[in-house]
Amino acid sequence: MIIERRKPLAAKIGIFGVGHDTYWDQFEGLLDELIGYLDVFEKQVQSNGVSTVNFGMIDNAAGAYAALHKIKAANLDLIFCDMLTYATSSTWGILAREIDVPIVLVALQPLKAMDYTKASTYMQLCNDNICSLPEFTGVAVRMGRKSPPVIIGTLHDDPAAAAQVSGWCSIARVLHDVKGARIGMMGHVLESMLDMHSDPTAFTAQFGLHVVQTEPDDVMSQLKTVTDAEAQAKSKQLLEFFDTPDPQSDPITRKLTDEDLDVAARVAVALDKYIGQYDLDGLAYYYEAQPGSEMRRMVTNFIVGNSLLCAAGFPMCGELDLKTCVAMLIMDRLEIGGSFAEFHPIDFDENFILVGHDGPHHLNIAEGKPVLRSLLKYHGKPGSGASVEFKIKEGPITMLSIGLTVDGRFKFVIAEGQSVHGPIPPTGNTNTRGFFKPDAVTFLQRWLAEGPTHHFALGIGKHARTLRKIADCLDIESVIIAGTTD
Repeated sequence: MIIERRKPLAAKIGIFGVGHDTYWDQFEGLLDELIGYLDVFEKQVQSNGVSTVNFGMIDNAAGAYAALHKIKAANLDLIFCDMLTYATSSTWGILAREIDVPIVLVALQPLKAMDYTKASTYMQLCNDNICSLPEFTGVAVRMGRKSPPVIIGTLHDDPAAAAQVSGWCSIARVLHDVKGARIGMMGHVLESMLDMHSDPTAFTAQFGLHVVQTEPDDVMSQLKTVTDAEAQAKSKQLLEFFDTPDPQSDPITRKLTDEDLDVAARVAVALDKYIGQYDLDGLAYYYEAQPGSEMRRMVTNFIVGNSLLCAAGFPMCGELDLKTCVAMLIMDRLEIGGSFAEFHPIDFDENFILVGHDGPHHLNIAEGKPVLRSLLKYHGKPGSGASVEFKIKEGPITMLSIGLTVDGRFKFVIAEGQSVHGPIPPTGNTNTRGFFKPDAVTFLQRWLAEGPTHHFALGIGKHARTLRKIADCLDIESVIIAGTTD
């Protein structure tokens, strides 16, 4: 079973082609042929489920200045510059200087190779896609920009190039949702966790998102409106989605009780209403409340509802970890999950590390059916109730920790590993057997040397390089832990 997204994925991508206006009078039909190739490329981009704005051919400096205002007004997430033939860098310089949206240079030849027995200047110009790349990248650097990313390949029957285009469309969806996201902030950082603290203003400065200050009382007011019918419908959903096994070796676990199920269901319904009230895209929270109070019972029972929301594309992050909430949002928009995680014990016999947390989690990347258990206590925190247990899908995994440097800048710490088959502790928490190269201890030493936050987002697949591209787009420092990628 897969939980459907609350909001569909979306991105708005700009496309323009470049050429050299001198050619058009010299070679009849060349401009029309190149425009046809631009249309083919636009359809390829649209096939990735994004919307496009086509600015047509830019073939001289005047055209670039005229197009600049239209491009900046289009509110784009990413731009593809289609290198249709040779173009002078005057068609590019002002765009490279003025546009803050990531621009990817795309050089896709219509022919895999020219037929040299029939070759002509016209044919060469139709396939001169890479000719201007050194000129464009060099001018970008002279404009004080990074050398832009480049896709090189053929326009037809090139799976590798198509995959790169698709990958940038996925990145555009991340940028679309991070920019302008509304991340709720509720309560306070768990006492004594100094690495959790961060400045909400810094998130606006770096990511373009807004941190919304909310109160636990806002959820409580919604909880009081939950009807028995709503609670029963949510309980039914939970029992269909989760297993509820008997306890095994952990004495603080119990088979899910009717009372804990009802509380979890009611709080889940209240959370749904609350995030609608504030139009939120994510939430970082932690609050303890007074012992024995109705508020404590509510705030300590967010885990189940939060896990449902994570799977629906709404990251929920405990211990008020705003940084990891953003990491989870990024992973979710790449459609690779993004579960709340930290390091648990090492298995020195088999050389793996258990990675997981006590919640919340991205249920759509669970291996098998996730489990609900009743816990007599939440270790290290107040409260008791239902809790979520599973391991993530077996196969490649990716980790993203967003930390802070001494000068207050964000930093992506990224690694890849493997989720491998085998038992996990039956503790009502997530745990995944994470194998990392070259070995568990060396990996940990390399990871720790980069100063990460102790939490990270955990997703499926091999996506370290994509996360690095996202960091580059956001002008954030990033590091991929040496030896963890192929």
